[in-house]
Amino acid sequence: MYQIQTNMSGTRQMIIKESHLQTIEQYALFRDLIDSNGIVDENVLEKLRLNVRSLVESQEQHADLLVLCQEVLFHDRMKAYGLHQLITLYINWQQTKDEVQLALTQED
Repeated sequence: MYQIQTNMSGTRQMIIKESHLQTIEQYALFRDLIDSNGIVDENVLEKLRLNVRSLVESQEQHADLLVLCQEVLFHDRMKAYGLHQLITLYINWQQTKDEVQLALTQED
């Protein structure tokens, strides 16, 4: 489990589970989400929420997406700052995961 800060003052945090990050990866939720300016604002958060709603409506089996929505994306504490922290966590998680896999393949 990981913890992200959801506001700039640090008074609000959110727990992010490994399964949340795996769901983000499985559905490629962050692909093409951020514009070329690299700014994560409320419009980016709304775009993500709309994309996820569309996926939920089009998928028959979407329990993992519903959990992600309920516990993270549509949580009262999730704002643009929190999304930026989640994206940063996701990038670090992917890099770490890739490094571990590379190290394991080099040992074999």
